[in-house]
Amino acid sequence: MIDGKKVLFSGMQATGNLTLGNYLGALKNWLTLSDEYECFYSVVDLHSITVRQEPAELRKRARNLLTLYIAAGLDPKKNCIYYQSHVSGHAQLSWILNCFTYMGELNRMTQFKDKAAKHADNINAGLFTYPVLMAADILLFQADVVPVGKDQLQHLEITRDIAQRFNAIYGDVFTIPEPYVGKTGAKIMSLQDPLKKMSKSDENPNASILLMDDEDTIIRKFKRAVTDSEACICYRDEQPGIKNLLDIYCTCTNKSTEEAVKEFQGKGYGEFKLAVGEAVVSVLKPIQEEFNRLSKDKAYIDGIIKENADKAGYFANKTLRKVEKKVGFPERIR
Repeated sequence: MIDGKKVLFSGMQATGNLTLGNYLGALKNWLTLSDEYECFYSVVDLHSITVRQEPAELRKRARNLLTLYIAAGLDPKKNCIYYQSHVSGHAQLSWILNCFTYMGELNRMTQFKDKAAKHADNINAGLFTYPVLMAADILLFQADVVPVGKDQLQHLEITRDIAQRFNAIYGDVFTIPEPYVGKTGAKIMSLQDPLKKMSKSDENPNASILLMDDEDTIIRKFKRAVTDSEACICYRDEQPGIKNLLDIYCTCTNKSTEEAVKEFQGKGYGEFKLAVGEAVVSVLKPIQEEFNRLSKDKAYIDGIIKENADKAGYFANKTLRKVEKKVGFPERIR
């Protein structure tokens, strides 16, 4: 708890370009949480280097992501928005927690298996211990809740296991985090394969809507979206393409599924897909305009980077010093 509020932590990797799925599944939910929680939102650039990155490009993407957080509506005065690499406590706590994590637990992580298959030429130790760094991210701020998609629940479970194991040895050190799953838009699917999640790493450029796509590109991608031959706009598992488009439309317009299905009753897929594309444009255009404005204000963004790194560092060090004392590290001489 900080100032009577429960603590929330989340973050995104500074790789690739954010998609509509990232916004509707995560960022949009984040905007509603700052009044209820003390929020820490990180640009998780330490996680990014499990895959080889071009240094200048990583720096650029990290800054763009932090700027997009703000452009999307996150108030940097209400939310601590910072670079993971600027708070050394993440890496320090990760090493300590590595010593309380079992190989068998890490071997069971499905994301390691998936990423190892994609990057067979670079199966490094960081890729294997990635969940421990994620646990450190969360536990460093004594997070009560963590917004997660279904694909990240396994990582939160290992975080809880590590925290409970540490607490069983040393007492009540870490808060045991709970998942926060948004009610809508929790999983936006690919436009070309609606059975898999929309991803910024998808090789098919028509599969994902990028947050910085222009209007023509967005409309074109929706026109090419995979549907079916049933010619019926219904919300059901048997029509995954239509179901996904309805999820996107409803999340962008704040309409219920029932309202959306009724609105498009008797209309063709072409008209429906155009309407979904226009709804997405109306949501993304203000974000793009604000991003372009903020990107030109270097002093403002630099100020946020420094101020919030200091704030994150302060709370991180409170936990880290407690942990160091518990495991027996020598006291620092001030």
